[in-house]
Amino acid sequence: MKVSEGWLRCWANPAVDSEALEKQFSMAGLEVDGVEAAAPAFSGVVVGEVTAVAPHPDADKLKVCTVADGEGTQQVVCGAPNVTAGMKAPYARVGAVLPEGFKIKKAKLRGVESFGMLCGPDELGLSEERYGLMVLPESLETGADLRDALALNDTIFDIDLTPNRGDCLSVRGLARELAVLNRVDFRAEPCPAVAPTVDDTFPVTVTAPEACPRYLGRVIKGVDVTRPTPDWMVERLRRSGLRSIDPVVDITNYVMLELGQPMHAFDLHRLSGGITVRLAQDGDRLTLLDGSEVSPAADTLLICDDAGPVALAGIMGGERSGIHAEGEALTQDIFLECAYFSPLAIAGRARRFGLFTDASQRYERGVDFALQQAATERATALLLEICGGAAGPLSGFEAPEALPKREPITLRAARIDALLGTAIPGETVEDVLTRLACEVLGEGEGTERTWTVTPPSFRFDLEREADLIEEVARIFGYDNLEVALPPAALTLPREDDGVVPAKAFTQALLGLGGQEIITYSFIEGTWAEAFCPQASLLPLANPLSPELAVLRPSLLPGLVKTWQHNRNRQAPGAQLFELGTCFEAGANGSVQETQRLAGLLTGPRAPEQWGVASATLDFFDAKGWVEALLALSFDSAAFTFEPATDPALHPSRSAVVKRGEVIVGVVGALHPELAQRLDVPGQVYVLELSLTALAPRRVPQHGGLSRFPAVRRDLALDVPKAVAAGAVVAKADAAAGPLATAVRLFDVYEGKGVEPGRKSLALAITFQASDRTLGDEEVDSAVTAVREALAAAFDARQR
Repeated sequence: MKVSEGWLRCWANPAVDSEALEKQFSMAGLEVDGVEAAAPAFSGVVVGEVTAVAPHPDADKLKVCTVADGEGTQQVVCGAPNVTAGMKAPYARVGAVLPEGFKIKKAKLRGVESFGMLCGPDELGLSEERYGLMVLPESLETGADLRDALALNDTIFDIDLTPNRGDCLSVRGLARELAVLNRVDFRAEPCPAVAPTVDDTFPVTVTAPEACPRYLGRVIKGVDVTRPTPDWMVERLRRSGLRSIDPVVDITNYVMLELGQPMHAFDLHRLSGGITVRLAQDGDRLTLLDGSEVSPAADTLLICDDAGPVALAGIMGGERSGIHAEGEALTQDIFLECAYFSPLAIAGRARRFGLFTDASQRYERGVDFALQQAATERATALLLEICGGAAGPLSGFEAPEALPKREPITLRAARIDALLGTAIPGETVEDVLTRLACEVLGEGEGTERTWTVTPPSFRFDLEREADLIEEVARIFGYDNLEVALPPAALTLPREDDGVVPAKAFTQALLGLGGQEIITYSFIEGTWAEAFCPQASLLPLANPLSPELAVLRPSLLPGLVKTWQHNRNRQAPGAQLFELGTCFEAGANGSVQETQRLAGLLTGPRAPEQWGVASATLDFFDAKGWVEALLALSFDSAAFTFEPATDPALHPSRSAVVKRGEVIVGVVGALHPELAQRLDVPGQVYVLELSLTALAPRRVPQHGGLSRFPAVRRDLALDVPKAVAAGAVVAKADAAAGPLATAVRLFDVYEGKGVEPGRKSLALAITFQASDRTLGDEEVDSAVTAVREALAAAFDARQR
């Protein structure tokens, strides 16, 4: 929210400068995102009065003006279409410096001398629109410095409020904070009741009192919407980031900024029957003020008349009943709306329609439910002052039982000490809470003292004891809290030897050259379907954008997206991995969460150099990552690789990893069709494993080193090409018996000397006993058993 320091000081004026105010806001939890001047730097510009205007002798579009500047009169050549005798406008004297360092000099335009320049707001950096001279109020003194006359030496704070501080989305709320922080008077703008001068009312019916417990309205007849909005109001709106539209809309916006209460004005003659506040029904359609047409869902609150919807409650008004300040059918009578809408009835509704309005921002966070009458009176008084007219009596609807209740909260001195680590005097606690407009009743002494605290109507965020302690700490000052280490009993966490910790997987992949990344849990729906077409997706009710519309069923989309981002910035190679949670819809509306590890490899295996031939990463590099992770279980033999049928992976360059009959994950190249659809060039290899299935670890048993020599025997066998080498190794290991300490595949060959449809596998089997030297008979017997077992299982033949 943007707010003018000058406007704030009208409500609370502490004796501190702008820099100190900025620090106070930030330290009080109201972070200042930016500070800017109300106007760019310029000098030598005064309030000028045009006393005479004559045509230029040589240019139809130029005029020769006589300008009084408080010290005399000057001749100025001006091309602005709105220059007239008697008007007041900014006058830059000779020698003045305008924004961006533009210096005003004596000039001659088409043969006529010009001493200075009459300025428009765009030339002073006060507006982006170029429409002529800036017309100044006649009340300004001729010759007065323009910066002083218009209070342009002002500072604008851009404050980033957390969602729980909706009470500070107004000048009144921020000024209240300043008054509390600096212990100065809070000068609230009075909102006296306006006496009705006509009896006209407009009927109001509310059929959803839980969503709209209070709805006030007032008829104001005979307003003149062609009158200009006062300059002081236009300038305050500008400094708050809003542009002037017409006096009626400007006034409702002004009251919203000043008090924090959104309001809306309807053209009374464009309403039929009466106002009905209800939930949307089938067939409801509404064209909004921005021209968009919406079909609201059944849980959307609407403002309707007898002809249908006229506004999205708490979000935006409709085009049909809007104020008309131009054209022939000018608005003459208005119906002024001021309501309290429940935050739950408004939250998320604006985002459904791609809207974010000042009204919805405030209603979603909670508007003071005791503010509506005062805000209506304030807006009515401004409307009568600026636009004229006659006001009717205040009328509307109220359901007291549906309005929020402010329940008392018990606050304990001992709890304050425990949470803050500082003993704050009870008098200070009471003073802080009282200045925050809470009702405070205390009893007891010392650490036994307690208070019963009732929050004010505008503080929706004060619900429990911890909230009150936070308020005490904020106002007391975080800098004033004692710095001390909290006492804590240190205990060593016990790790389960039967489970591989997640950090071990991370360290293993880092050691292999991988880079860990963290991506969003939300991904684009089309990507989720592309990688996991069989998954039950979980769409978000209010996604931040279409690219973040569903909860991820897999980590692979995030990895591929990250690599695409890097490749587009000339970083084509990647060895990335991520540990994270994946989500799928379960039975009966439940959500299934699984912890997974995924990786992506593509590009060169090593940086270009003279000592190693260049090579690109391939399937076996990705498989090597998987095998390194499997080794952490101390039970690599329990895992097998089988051909995969994953639709996201290449049909002949992928494998599924199993632990017994349990699927652990997959590894392989992206499917060519998927890679083409997602614009993924080259060979990209991925892996994704379930940490739940991967984590169990076999606790190693110490066996000691044998003193006796080992014996190695090599077997060269040819088997059908379809037989997996891993299955052969596993079968050989099982058949070799207890004397075999290792079975390793060291060669695979296809070609000359091997029958078509078959391949040659070379196995190295190591035998060793811990209590004796093995004889040839024992080893030969074991090798024969291996050969027979492989022949029976895989039609293996000795070469």
